Amino acid sequence: MTSTTHPGDAVVAEAGPAAWRDRKRYLWLLGLFVPTMLFLVLPISWGLNQAGWHTAAQLPLWIGPILIYLLLPALDLWVGVDGHNPPDEAMARLENDKYYRYATYAYIPFQYASVLFGAYLFTASDLGWLGFDGGLGWLGKIGVAFTVGTVGGVGINTAHEMGHKRDELERWLSKITLAQVWYGHFYIEHNRGHHVRVATPEDPASARFGETFWEFLPRTVFGSLRSALRLEAQRIRRLGKNPWNPRTWPGNDVLNAWAMSIVFWGVLVAVFGPALVPLIVIQAIYGFSLLESVNYLEHYGLVRQKRENGRYERCTPQHSWNSDHLVTNLFLYHLQRHSDHHANPTRRYQTLRSMAESPNLPAGYGSLIAVTYFPPVWRKLMDHRVLEHYDGDITRANIHPRVRDRVLARYPAVA
Repeated sequence: MTSTTHPGDAVVAEAGPAAWRDRKRYLWLLGLFVPTMLFLVLPISWGLNQAGWHTAAQLPLWIGPILIYLLLPALDLWVGVDGHNPPDEAMARLENDKYYRYATYAYIPFQYASVLFGAYLFTASDLGWLGFDGGLGWLGKIGVAFTVGTVGGVGINTAHEMGHKRDELERWLSKITLAQVWYGHFYIEHNRGHHVRVATPEDPASARFGETFWEFLPRTVFGSLRSALRLEAQRIRRLGKNPWNPRTWPGNDVLNAWAMSIVFWGVLVAVFGPALVPLIVIQAIYGFSLLESVNYLEHYGLVRQKRENGRYERCTPQHSWNSDHLVTNLFLYHLQRHSDHHANPTRRYQTLRSMAESPNLPAGYGSLIAVTYFPPVWRKLMDHRVLEHYDGDITRANIHPRVRDRVLARYPAVA
């Protein structure tokens, strides 16, 4: 199955709302493959063990990285782009259909079932029922940790979908989802920080032209953390309270989100023992690094221009890189339709539209995450696209200060 639409093509809005049906309605359930994949690969491991291939039997436990770096890129290439938006007249009905939110809620119990099962596999000394002689070797343990981290990393996107909503239940479910990877502060920083400062030099989650992913990663991790603490302290002060008073801490959305992580992992360490600690660390770092690699590619080099009054122009579809590749969108709840998300942050994923005027990535997020790890490849792929987006005037881009002089010398401003 190959789409005839290509990135950057006009997107079709299907007419006839009375007859219109969301052809992706049940395909959204593919997102549940991620939190269940550790269970789904067990028959493969068992079969390999029965064949006497005991080392190879540990490789299916790497299903998380296999999905991110191999399966999603291959499926995006095979299936192609979506190319269809719902008609305007169907938007309200689609937005209010609770089936779609239940599809995201379902991620959470499977997510934590995978974490618990991963903790068991990581620490078990006897996995004879799976065909192993004793417990897993480090090849299998690290695979489990990375797969659990993948579940948590994709879970951040699920939390992102729920955290934007006004419903109190969804906001708490967002925090619960983030607790696995110790990234509860994302709930604050993304909504009240990133969406305000997006595509500006002040935003720690907007990558700059010429900035490598490895420079961006610590800047966004620590910058977002500082911003979340500052924003929450400001909110508490506006209520006439002291954010440093322990009495206010239960109502501090950063601290109570972190408390969930401490309690959850504290209980698991008590159950499975300190041997679980390497899994806790590996899965958290890998999980939030997946998020940050996506942050890196979503706004790379794009910037909102300052007006004469010193304020930035309004965020438009021109300030986010988009991709309408169908498969990754199904796994990430339309995250790749990023311009519409920034224009309408509370809009539910099923109604997000692909905008033809947005700059388009050459492939889906699933294909590009690995590319971000290799700066020369990334820059060869993307720098000319940034330059073309600004009609050859690189001075209009968000340039990393370290390379600014070199970039301006290489790409003189267009008269």
